Parts: sequence; structure tokens; C-alpha cells
Amino acid sequence: MNRRLIIALVPLLFAACEKAEIETYRVAKTKVPQVAAVTANPTPPRPAPPPAAQGSMANTAVPTAGGANLSWTAPEHWKAQPPSAMRKGTYLIAGEGTSEAELSITAFPGDVGGELANVNRWRGQTNLPPITAADLPKAVTRIEKNGLKIAVLDIVGEGAGTKRTLGAMVPFNGATWFFKLTGQDALVGKEKAAFMTFIESVKPAAP
Repeated sequence: MNRRLIIALVPLLFAACEKAEIETYRVAKTKVPQVAAVTANPTPPRPAPPPAAQGSMANTAVPTAGGANLSWTAPEHWKAQPPSAMRKGTYLIAGEGTSEAELSITAFPGDVGGELANVNRWRGQTNLPPITAADLPKAVTRIEKNGLKIAVLDIVGEGAGTKRTLGAMVPFNGATWFFKLTGQDALVGKEKAAFMTFIESVKPAAP
């Protein structure tokens, strides 16, 4: 090959190599910002459920019945006590030595759970087991006096220091009135005749 031709071709070969070279570029990665997940319709937290209702009336707030009242005549030896927010009346009866019985009078709207529930509540307070509806006729004495239907109970407990309850339930004007004499068996038994006379004196109060 002609030497002059070779010298002329050399620059062309270098130019071709330069065009064929691949240029490499290093590009920094772009960080994608993290976005907290958001629920379109978030469910609000549920409120804590209310505590289960207690079956015992002692743990239940029950408003005292208002409206028309009943009246009664108490034995002279029953000592009337100052009135309170939850009671229509309270009497103390002194026995021998330090023994003492108490008569409480309360009134609440409605039937306060029904007759059977109230009988069993009083039985429970004297450490006796509950009874069934079939046992009510034997447990309750029913009398009618002064236009009122009255259910009377005599509940004698068991065990040492036996307690006794004489009670009466009187439905009146959409409420139930409770007359309850409690104390030691001997003293309450002694007062039973006076209690029955007292219950028969209960009547609607004069307007």
C-alpha cells in the first residue's frame, strides 16, 4: 500500500473510533417520599361497654316515688326518726337490753321487679334461699284494707342470731310502697300484732 495513502487513512480511523465510544453517565437515585397510609373512611373507636347491670336492688339507683302519699298510724312505743331522702318514714322499736328493731317505709315507681323478686330479695337478706312463683301463695298473706291490696310476709332467717322480717308491699298510684320491720327474731315476733295493726291503718292520704 502506498505510504502516503496509509498516512491519509490514519486520521479517519481515529475519528471512527471516537464516534463508536459509548459514554456512560452516573445519575443519582431520587428518593420517593414515604406517605403514611390514610383510610378513606376511618372507623371511630368503639366506646367501652357499660358495666353489666346488677340484679340486686342495693346496687341500683331507684328514684323515690312522688305524687300522692299514703298515711298510717304507728304504735306509741315506736319512736319516729327524722325523715331521709330515700325513706317515707323510719321507726325504732326498743327491746330488752340493747336489742332493737327498725321499721322502714319506702316507695318506688312501678313494681320494682315484681312481687316474687322482692320476696326473694328480703329472703336473701335473712340468709334464706329464693322461692319460685309456685311457692308464693304459701309465703304471702293477702289482705284488702282501705281500698288497698296488701301482700304481707313473715320471714324468719336461719343460724345464730336469727333475724326476722315482717314486710308488706302495697301497690298505690303507679308505685309500690314497702313497709319492712327487721330485727332479732324474738323482738320482731313480739311486735307482730302491733305491726299488723299498723299495716291495717295504712290508707291514701287526704288530698
